[in-house]
Amino acid sequence: MNINIHYHKTIYGELIIGSYDNKLCLLDWKKRTKRETIDNRLQKNLNAKFVEYIDDIIKLTLEQLNEYFAQKRTSFSIPILLVGTTFQKKVWNSLLDIPYGTTSTYKIQSKSIGNEKAIRAVANANGANAISIIIPCHRIIGSNGKLTGYAGGLETKEKLLELERQHCGL
Repeated sequence: MNINIHYHKTIYGELIIGSYDNKLCLLDWKKRTKRETIDNRLQKNLNAKFVEYIDDIIKLTLEQLNEYFAQKRTSFSIPILLVGTTFQKKVWNSLLDIPYGTTSTYKIQSKSIGNEKAIRAVANANGANAISIIIPCHRIIGSNGKLTGYAGGLETKEKLLELERQHCGL
């Protein structure tokens, strides 16, 4: 099997969308520092290569992303395939509990997974997230309230948070 991919330009930056076995396994920023690491992890763990092809999952992802960017969607209903360690998956799943339009911190996220001292490991797992926006790592900020690293860049992170705040009337 292949990982079907499609590059999609948005006003926030260019995304790479990937699906495998009728599930979304990749929604990430094309230009990011860990691009090769994430791509290699997916291809190795799934024993598959990237092939440019728009399938039904990619079409559904494009549709729901466009609705999100147009402030017509606050949650996603796309089948997801998380590819990572057990710890990474636990961290990524905890991101899904952060409500649209709100933010949290690595410390709070560490507590939520039952390991308050794992702040650095949680931050590293967030940095390895291959399904941006849908697995909302952009909602994590520093304990001091300042923006912290984001694969799409801090400017993009700020824009996504503002998009959600505007939609919520915050």
